[in-house]
Amino acid sequence: MTRTSHTTLLEGLAEASPAERVAAAFEAVAAIDDPAVFIATADRDRALAAIDETLPLAGLTFAVKNNIDVEGFDTTAGCPSYAFRPDRSATVVRRLLDAGATCVGVTNLDQFATGLVGTRSPYGVPRNPIDARLVPGGSSSGSAVAVARELVDFALGTDTAGSGRVPAAQNRIVGLKPTRGLLPMTGVVPAVRSIDCVSIFARSAGLAARALDACAGFDGADPWSRRAGAAPLTMPTLVVGVPAIDAAFRSPQDLAAWRSSVAALGMLDHVELVDVDISALIEAGDLLYGGPWVAERYAAVGSFLDTEPSDADPTVSGIIRGARRHSAVDAYKAGYHLAEIAGRAAEMWTAADVLMVPTTSGVATLEEVAADPVGRNNELGRFTNGVNLLDLSAVAVPGCDRSDGWPFGVSLIGRAWAEPTLIDLAARLGAEDGGPDVAPFAGPSTVDVVVVGAHLRGQPLNWQVTDRGGRFVRATATAPVYRLYAIAGSPPMRPALVHVGADAGGASIEVEVWRLPAAEVGAFMLQIAPPLGLGRVELADGTQSVGFIAEPRAVRGATDITTHGGWRAFLATIDRSL
Repeated sequence: MTRTSHTTLLEGLAEASPAERVAAAFEAVAAIDDPAVFIATADRDRALAAIDETLPLAGLTFAVKNNIDVEGFDTTAGCPSYAFRPDRSATVVRRLLDAGATCVGVTNLDQFATGLVGTRSPYGVPRNPIDARLVPGGSSSGSAVAVARELVDFALGTDTAGSGRVPAAQNRIVGLKPTRGLLPMTGVVPAVRSIDCVSIFARSAGLAARALDACAGFDGADPWSRRAGAAPLTMPTLVVGVPAIDAAFRSPQDLAAWRSSVAALGMLDHVELVDVDISALIEAGDLLYGGPWVAERYAAVGSFLDTEPSDADPTVSGIIRGARRHSAVDAYKAGYHLAEIAGRAAEMWTAADVLMVPTTSGVATLEEVAADPVGRNNELGRFTNGVNLLDLSAVAVPGCDRSDGWPFGVSLIGRAWAEPTLIDLAARLGAEDGGPDVAPFAGPSTVDVVVVGAHLRGQPLNWQVTDRGGRFVRATATAPVYRLYAIAGSPPMRPALVHVGADAGGASIEVEVWRLPAAEVGAFMLQIAPPLGLGRVELADGTQSVGFIAEPRAVRGATDITTHGGWRAFLATIDRSL
């Protein structure tokens, strides 16, 4: 898996004192060559004087999206003429400061937190540190870039439609979107007030969890605040639902990256992958901008935008002011529709403990967004828009990079209050907490793949494995739960390995294990023609590995060759008959 490194003044400071770490952060921020990341920065000397080394977050630095109040800074929400000076910091900011963390400044955003692209701000467009041709993602653009460039340890954003997750995907970092109401919204300029969340960006799941622990909790001043409920129960084996969504991706590179990410997930111990239907999640997301919820944005800042300020972003103003067309009847009807969708969405949790979906269907470039600002924005939110409406929790983590080195992100989604499970799984995927200087998600570097037929050594498709850097590990056999079929059709002949269970005549089938670079697994999967694919294969030693499996339709017209015990033994009988 590819990793992009950004050299900063914070690197190598794991053993530094809190004061040294904070001072280095201010030096890094002052040296940044991108004026669009921060709207304003804090006073260095005052920040250093306020350090209390006895506090749990002493020496950790953070930035705050500028629709969240920070005492001493104007809150602009990305619009200079809207700016006001708050009397006190937002509850989440005060709790982080009280825990000893140091705020270094306030960050740029898509104006009024309306957008997933990061290009809708009069303060400029923060530069994506992976590739300047890519958008930084929005609306929490500055916060995500500040973390990605390692200027701060973590940063606060907000998330209504995906603003705490899409920028994480675009910048190859972690984005934690907690359950609605877990983090108080007191002191936050609302977007869609009934579903808004404060979100956390970090370079590791552990750092995000530390920030979450410091600022979570009920706040009586916030009418939407909730006392945390019990985390959903899970069994020792975590069942992760993965949707069949190959047609959703914008490019073969994104599809390959998704397949590699799924393969990496499947390699984890005590994780079982199952198919899951996420159509209800997508349908709920369509309501967020296609329904009357956008009228809440007008309730928040519509009267200001009706004055037609000169620094209002035209796309943002058009979206928010256009919401006046929705009536109370529209709102009630949409609420009824959402309740019906939520009922269907609940069925996802009868099959899975957690979902893994792409954070986006692919990265977005500045050029694409300039050509189609609304359409490309909507595409970025396809898998994120419905999460808050359905009262779910989520953590966005980097997945396997595309073959061209551009990032690809995945999101782990759970029911309300599932943050502990999601954070643990995110850490197991590679977004681990190694301290403040932990690197971005790297994931497993190799994946073991079980092959059963034409990809075996000496067989006609073995080159597809070796040309991608695969090396032979061992010959072994499956658990006695499979039947083997020869698929009818054009050459080369292919087998279908079908799981039937021991009670239905399953047998042990000879296979080989090959080790591929993780970054090549997605591209390898693209070469596999249906009805074959990759899934989990049970081996004779009790372990599981990624391997060739077949869809049920594969056995139609196929010849059952299970009694031969393997593909080579079956081919030998054909040779003898010639």
